[in-house]
Amino acid sequence: MKILLFGCNGQVGWELQRSLAPLGDVVALDFDSTELAADFTRPHELAATVRAVRPDVIVNAAAHTAVDKAEAEAELARTINAQAPGLLAAEAAASNAWLVHYSTDYVFDGSGDRPWSEDDPTGPLSVYGRSKLEGEQLVRASGCRHLILRTSWVYAARGGNFARTMLRLAAERDELRVIDDQIGAPTGADLLADVTAHALRAALTNPALAGTYHAVAAGETSWHRYAKLVIEWARSRGLAVRVAPDAIQPVPSSAYQTAARRPLNSRLDCARLQRCFGLCMPAWQTGVVRMLCETAT
Repeated sequence: MKILLFGCNGQVGWELQRSLAPLGDVVALDFDSTELAADFTRPHELAATVRAVRPDVIVNAAAHTAVDKAEAEAELARTINAQAPGLLAAEAAASNAWLVHYSTDYVFDGSGDRPWSEDDPTGPLSVYGRSKLEGEQLVRASGCRHLILRTSWVYAARGGNFARTMLRLAAERDELRVIDDQIGAPTGADLLADVTAHALRAALTNPALAGTYHAVAAGETSWHRYAKLVIEWARSRGLAVRVAPDAIQPVPSSAYQTAARRPLNSRLDCARLQRCFGLCMPAWQTGVVRMLCETAT
């Protein structure tokens, strides 16, 4: 089996190179690939790449994820997050290939306190959320066999992340002010990549499993509680921590002005994913602590 992976150097794409390898031959591309076009700002060039590789599966891990910047560059966000995936979906439909595509909790309006199910009404608050929702819609409309995995609060040991930022600030400051009214589940790129491989393998043998699924770690937290776990872990390991345990202050989202509105409720219900693919999503704390251990070594 041949798998064509776009966005291979991003957080999720990097882990997908590992998790997909046992399934077949992975052709991994990023926006700056030279032999084959993979720049999502030029979607019209992607068709030639798909036709040259002739994959059985296309996995799209490329996206415009700069949520605040997207407010000022809506057309670019739409090109990368909607038009390019739509073109890949059309090529997948024409060649009878599968498409795996990633979406986000930002397709919802963040209201309430109940985990969102796949069938709940959408209502994105931002340019980023609207562009990702349009990407989903174009994939479905293409008629290709697909898996759309919605996730949230993705992090990885490789590159920058929220935990690393908190550790740096905790070593520099006496007090931290961290948002406490946005609720979600930090989800490791490694977990998402592994779930992708398991789900794809099952779907290839049972096409009825095609569709949209929520894929996040189990449990929920706020950014404030997330930060407290990270700093408590650092303190237990004897790492340099200047901020006192009672000096990590919870604040509302309104304390920080951002160009894009964030959903307050980013809870995603993974019952369908777990039922259909026989998976068990580990607690978010497990992945975060594992990532911290990798970061510290």
